[in-house]
Formats: sequence, structure tokens, C-alpha cells
Amino acid sequence: MPEAIEIRGLAEFRKALLRVDKEWSATEGLKRVGDEAAGLVVGWARPRTPFRTGAAQRSIRATSTATAARVTSGGARVPYGPWLDFGGRVGRKRAVHRAFLPGGRYLYPGYDAKRVEVEAMLADGLVRTLHAVGWDVTDG
Repeated sequence: MPEAIEIRGLAEFRKALLRVDKEWSATEGLKRVGDEAAGLVVGWARPRTPFRTGAAQRSIRATSTATAARVTSGGARVPYGPWLDFGGRVGRKRAVHRAFLPGGRYLYPGYDAKRVEVEAMLADGLVRTLHAVGWDVTDG
């Protein structure tokens, strides 16, 4: 299972943006950056997910807040989503078996495959967010 990308000081960054420009929604700007980055993993995982009705593929989606971005699958209408990804035993008397893979088949491998692009997109998005409030970004 890959390590999460952690940006230290993101909450403080968000608070500083709100102090600079109270009219501009830093929360929405940062959320949008997270959605874009998580969308790369969604784009990788969806076509690789088994297709019967398409519900499992449609259940893979990006969800973000101002301080976190996630890719989720499954839900109330697709309770088998995690089983498709990770495997295990389900059904009556746990009779339906799919080989268990701790690292999953779709979401985590998608994150591994797109990690460099996700990091670049997050960095670019944070710079765009800074430029939106009039701040300049320098190296170092």
C-alpha cells in the first residue's frame, strides 16, 4: 500500500489565505486542487474496473476537502465495490470468493501509477491558488 502524500502546514496555509482575502474562498480553491489531483487516479482506475452494469465504475470518484483529497469506490448502491478492488469472501455463507489483495487492484495501483503526476498537479494547484490571491512564489 503506498504512502499518502502529506503536505505539512496545509491547514495553516488555508487560514493564511483566508486572512489575506476574506472574499475569496480558499476552501473552494484548495478543494478544487484536490479534486483535480484525485481525478488522475479516478481516470486510471475506472477503465480497469470490471464492467457489467457500469455501477462499480461510476462509484469510483474523487472527494476532497480543503485539507484532504481522496478517491473512493462503492457506496450504498454498490456495496460490492471494495470487494471488487480488494477481494475476500462475500455472500451467503461467504461462498463467493475473490483472491484477497491487500494493495487492491484498482485504487492503490492507480495511485502508484499516477503518483508523480498527482504530486506535480498538487504543487501546480497550490501555486495557482497563491497567484489567485496575488502572492508570488519563489524558489527556496
